[in-house]
Amino acid sequence: MTLKQLLASRRHVVGGLLRMPAETLVELAGVAGLDFVLIDCEHGPADTLALQRHIVTAEAHGLAVLVRVGRDDPKLILRALDLGASGIVLPHVDTAAEAGRAVRAVCYPPLGERGVATYTRAGRFGAVSLDEHLRRAADTVVVVAMLETRPACERVEEIIAVDGIDAVMVGPTDLAASLGLMGGGAEPEVRRLMAAVHQAASRADTPVMSILSDPLAAASAPPGFVVFNLADVLAAAPDREPAPVLERHRPSGAGDTAS
Repeated sequence: MTLKQLLASRRHVVGGLLRMPAETLVELAGVAGLDFVLIDCEHGPADTLALQRHIVTAEAHGLAVLVRVGRDDPKLILRALDLGASGIVLPHVDTAAEAGRAVRAVCYPPLGERGVATYTRAGRFGAVSLDEHLRRAADTVVVVAMLETRPACERVEEIIAVDGIDAVMVGPTDLAASLGLMGGGAEPEVRRLMAAVHQAASRADTPVMSILSDPLAAASAPPGFVVFNLADVLAAAPDREPAPVLERHRPSGAGDTAS
């Protein structure tokens, strides 16, 4: 099944957030049985040659790839999709007009205005017809709008009503900062706005993307994309109780302070 088909099933579609270079993490995500990886090119490197290598690695392990681009970055959107990405995550979508502009950058005519080339990786290097290439893109490419301000959250119904928006996500850290709050997703007002967005998405039957640092929180996430922030998961590991197997295989003297 494609990522878009999995999303339509209204179950949790599970992935991992990473920044390049992280080809080994992409492989591990495939071995672990995740559905996709989300490559962050907004807050990480956006080199397209490296991005191509990560997409090729993901496809070899049966993973789809979503790419988070910078704000209003149609050039990277085009290149990421031509390289074979299954979708784009658009940050800082504040209005329905901005959502519409994002859809136009991602989608081919008549819904959008993405430039057409069939000799790309996405077009199987010219091995498929134009009709097949356009149809496949319409059936597979996913567009996720990120809401990161109070006005964006208050306009959620207008934004998710835009034809071509497949899912919505609240960015809690940017949302908190825009409100002058430093507690991120733990701030009560951020939680309230997130809950309001999730309720509106549920009423409209629109999937939600949730980025989580705690795997145990996945069970209570709204239907849609569940993305584990791999950096946060790894950074928190030292604070957890060591796994027994790690204790058993710890070399003698490991952890001793050198004199």
